Amino acid sequence: MTGSRDRRELVKMKEIKAYVKAHKLYDLTHALRGIEGLSGMSAVRVEGFGAGRASASTKTTEDSLELLKPHVKVEVVCADELSDEIVATILRVAHTGLSGDGCIYVSRIEEAYRIATQSRDDGML
Repeated sequence: MTGSRDRRELVKMKEIKAYVKAHKLYDLTHALRGIEGLSGMSAVRVEGFGAGRASASTKTTEDSLELLKPHVKVEVVCADELSDEIVATILRVAHTGLSGDGCIYVSRIEEAYRIATQSRDDGML
């Protein structure tokens, strides 16, 4: 694609970041693999706390670190038309009904670059 091509003509992409309980990773990976058109996902183990979990009364850094709970951050970049299905899948599979199930963020992707060619690749959008 040329740089002069109107951005509205590009395929619209979304980035979905989901923070889920670590024990849900296997089931979530399996469910996401079943979505036709989804080309991949990334996952990284993280520690953190959510709303209502931070305590201003902790006395030391060590006390604060004990409040951190293990989660997994799952990241997916997909065509815009897949985002609703992916979010619905994450909501269904990651839900336990308990506090701390996690959260999902959806953002637009504005630009994409291929590291191998060291160039912008509008074809990824």
